Amino acid sequence: MRVAALAWRIGRDAGVAAWAARLEREVAAAQAELLVMPEYAPLQAAAGDRPDLAGELRRAVAQAPALLAAAQQVARRHGVWLLPGTLPMALDGRIFNRAPLIAPDGGVAFQDKHVMTRFEAEQWGVAAGAPPSVFATPWGRIGIAICFDAEFPHLVRAQVEAGAWLILVPSCTDTLAGYHRVRLACAARAMENQCFVVMAPTVGEAPWCGTLDHNRGAAGVFGPLDHGFADDGVLAEGALDAAGWVRAELDPARLDAVRAAGAVRNHRSWPPPPPPCPLRRPE
Repeated sequence: MRVAALAWRIGRDAGVAAWAARLEREVAAAQAELLVMPEYAPLQAAAGDRPDLAGELRRAVAQAPALLAAAQQVARRHGVWLLPGTLPMALDGRIFNRAPLIAPDGGVAFQDKHVMTRFEAEQWGVAAGAPPSVFATPWGRIGIAICFDAEFPHLVRAQVEAGAWLILVPSCTDTLAGYHRVRLACAARAMENQCFVVMAPTVGEAPWCGTLDHNRGAAGVFGPLDHGFADDGVLAEGALDAAGWVRAELDPARLDAVRAAGAVRNHRSWPPPPPPCPLRRPE
């Protein structure tokens, strides 16, 4: 399978039609079968002429159905599997951060973000969504861990134990520290599960947008650190803060081989949860 992760530069493509036109151009240039875009990438459609956190959230929620429909049309036209970023969506009186995975026929399934950042919880009131799922694709089962979720090993481990060999991580971080937290988490999840992890970030400065004003990151694809893989586990990676697609060829059979005959067997040797830690005192 050929996967592509997009470092999406936040632009002034305000409104659904402008965002959809840019999405069409980006997807046309992707040259891959499965395309991954960043967390909250569609939110730039809700930006105005000045920062307005409350207004941007309100407009983004209102635009979400139209943005999703536009992404479905693009996936159908190009015959690709597409994760077009995440959308704040209203359900049952609450707002969730949802990642749609769109099939080439336009069918869609969602992964909700499960652990909120402080900004999402305290300023936007975004609710914790459903626990991790796995998704059926022609290449087998895959999982999605939205940004902060990737920093919690047990969430991704649940997907791997349910058969996921590939984890998609759409991300949005406004500092280098935030970017490195998610990047290190992606590399760690690939190492400890002997799986592939794909990270797609937002990049660029957008002072007119309160939600996406600062964006730091680099797209990357990570794998095990073992026989047949790069010593640092990096299969492909873009330059820091550089917009564009990063591509890699992924074969789950390579994971089967390293899980069976690697120098270590992280996937097979995953221990059960330890008992409570006893308190000991020097005597």
